[in-house]
Amino acid sequence: MHKRLAVKDAHLCVGCQMCVFACARRTGVGGTEGSAIHVRSVGGMEHGFTVIVCRACEEPSCARACPENALRKREGGGVMLEHARCIGCGFCVQACPLGAIFWDVHTNKPVVCMHCGYCAQYCPHGVLKLEVR
Repeated sequence: MHKRLAVKDAHLCVGCQMCVFACARRTGVGGTEGSAIHVRSVGGMEHGFTVIVCRACEEPSCARACPENALRKREGGGVMLEHARCIGCGFCVQACPLGAIFWDVHTNKPVVCMHCGYCAQYCPHGVLKLEVR
């Protein structure tokens, strides 16, 4: 059984960013810094918001771009980051077609969703869901 975070219905997103705050808090950081999920406006309440998070690619381009194999394919899709191997080159950020790998300026390493589903628990509108497949 593999778990994967899914954006169930992005049209329901009101931009509250509760998921972003929850993800950052999970890592022990306040605010939005260190979050592996982001919410961006595509025109505010009139046009909605988009949720940017790893979609668990079966063949992740970010892992292929890593020269040190710090990103390993995760069973069920997506990647796992091995911090000790990461040299901070940023190739993974550039390689992600969704822009879903974020950068931690303090550690000089990527922030990658681990598909734990913690953020989904805090979404008041049911935008996110942890799927088991």
